Amino acid sequence: MFSNSDIEQSMTIRLDDELPKMPKFVEGIRRAPDRGFTLSEEETKIALKNALRYIPERYHKQLIPEFMEELKSRGRIYGYRFRPEGRIYGKSIDEYKGNCIEGKAFQVMIDNNLDFDIALYPYELVTYGETGQVCQNWMQYRLIKKYLEVLTRDQTLVIQSGHPLGLFRSNPNAPRVIITNGLMVGLFDNQKEWHRAMQLGVSNYGQMTAGGWMYIGPQGIVHGTFNTLLNAGKLRLGVAKDGDLRGKLFVTSGLGGMSGAQPKAVEIANGVGIIAEVDYSRIQTRLEQGWVNKVSSDFKEIFDWANDAIENKKALSIAYHGNIVDLLQYIVENNINVDLLSDQTSCHAQYDGGYCPQGLTFDERTKMLNENREQFKELVDKSLRKHYELIKRLTERGTYFFDYGNSFMKAVYDAGVKEIVKNGIDEKDGFIFPSYVEDIMGPMLFDYGYGPFRWVCLSGKHEDLIKTDHAAMECINPNRRGQDRDNYIWIRDAEKNQLVVGTQARILYQDAEGRMKIALKFNEMVRKGEIGPVMLGRDHHDVSGTDSPFRETSNIKDGSNIMADMATHCFAGNAARGMSLIALHNGGGVGIGKAINGGFGLVLDGSHRVDEIIKSAISWDVMSGVARRAWARCEHSIETSIEFNKKYNGTDHITIPYIVDERLL
Repeated sequence: MFSNSDIEQSMTIRLDDELPKMPKFVEGIRRAPDRGFTLSEEETKIALKNALRYIPERYHKQLIPEFMEELKSRGRIYGYRFRPEGRIYGKSIDEYKGNCIEGKAFQVMIDNNLDFDIALYPYELVTYGETGQVCQNWMQYRLIKKYLEVLTRDQTLVIQSGHPLGLFRSNPNAPRVIITNGLMVGLFDNQKEWHRAMQLGVSNYGQMTAGGWMYIGPQGIVHGTFNTLLNAGKLRLGVAKDGDLRGKLFVTSGLGGMSGAQPKAVEIANGVGIIAEVDYSRIQTRLEQGWVNKVSSDFKEIFDWANDAIENKKALSIAYHGNIVDLLQYIVENNINVDLLSDQTSCHAQYDGGYCPQGLTFDERTKMLNENREQFKELVDKSLRKHYELIKRLTERGTYFFDYGNSFMKAVYDAGVKEIVKNGIDEKDGFIFPSYVEDIMGPMLFDYGYGPFRWVCLSGKHEDLIKTDHAAMECINPNRRGQDRDNYIWIRDAEKNQLVVGTQARILYQDAEGRMKIALKFNEMVRKGEIGPVMLGRDHHDVSGTDSPFRETSNIKDGSNIMADMATHCFAGNAARGMSLIALHNGGGVGIGKAINGGFGLVLDGSHRVDEIIKSAISWDVMSGVARRAWARCEHSIETSIEFNKKYNGTDHITIPYIVDERLL
């Protein structure tokens, strides 16, 4: 029989022997609401044992009441005692310990995800999206950092829902880190069981780039939001191919980790945006970062500003401190013209605080979540139903509404509004309003292979970022396609638009060819000593990265929109081709059981080995999704696949569908 002493002596990588003191909490930093404690007595014992298994036995008696209080008051055991004192942020790679460049690089990325300026709820390890965590608790954080410090190029670190399972022998061409988050057996893959698993400490909601360690602040979504708004204008508002949104009004909600990109995006598109937000701390963050121009809770003042900017065709973003339903009600009652309308509340977690119902302040929302979750749920459903009715009124007047992939329409359906689904029965055939992917991003970007490519200059030097901007611009031919022209202008103006929050990072939509050219150029620059090492990655919200019928695969019309083969194969293929990090998650931006999504990280160290990985893996990462979309008969994906087969004849080949004449059916 073994003892805890035997276990401790068998591990050379473990938490420090000394129990850390409880850190001080910085005043004014946002805190996550109570997630709800619903475990039985036996389940509670399991949850406590699960958290304590990271910690030597001699501290268990002291920590049990502490962890029990966290579980009862927060609905989770976060292990606050184990959070390092002070600010956590992504430092220069040279300031981290490590046996290999990848081990140090991923420490930069993790700490950036938890920066006070970046994270939504830093003390609860939530980066964005209301519930998207780096890992479950601070014991895991400390242990992951220890593993990364000793990781070598002949080992792979395995992370399962935030838990560092261990180091395993591999080789330099294998991933250094493999991550999965929240993958559940189908029978139990639902919100109720996931909530139980989270309380037990056996699941983590990684969102996308939170648990995938690839978040770069609101900049990570701003190019996609810009593309969406600009293309919505071209599709629906008569904006010219080389035009912008001057004189157009966009109304939406949310100024959080993802939604905070909206005001910056509408300004870059030269439009006028009014963004509702109930949490003033989020408004304050965006004001301080320069991501929103003005703020008011007075409707007259807001629309005086907006009308002046519209009339003079000036770019302007306005934060309305209040509820989106109140804003829409005022717009409807006063017959105000709105060109574009959307929503970015965290409706994948509408009953966990992601959606604040009309009639409650943000503080009242938090209090009710803690004291009366049933009443809160009733108010959310009532508010969602009214929200829908107001949107319907505006669309009848000519407003173009699109769901921004936040599970808003699914939440409305769950609130009892059956008319929002196309077939009037269930969600299988989609909703009466389009998802932004279904109408805009799918056919105009994803089907060609354009998606949210990103990089981080690990040196932390701003001059390195400027050099990469210029290098990326040289790799783009603005005359090739309209998308390339838009992307060229984007990267040309990136420095002027002051997009950086946190690490020195950049987002740039590119297709397979563009990503490969840029990656090879960057790696050459590292090799020549022109810049420091670079972390290459992308959002999981990409061409191949996510299977989600309510968002990324909503323009897949052959019935396979409910299948998760694409994201899973993309993950496996990236492992086979040597990406530095691979991640596969359940949920993403639409909620548990509604998507499977994955991503990667590739450390550019200047080696010829990495050149070969770029040539193989980047093409696979994009074109596997284009191939799936082509097989689903997406027109632009078929065009792209035909070109690909011709160019790579003898090395790569995509199966392309024959098209059936509709008259025969």
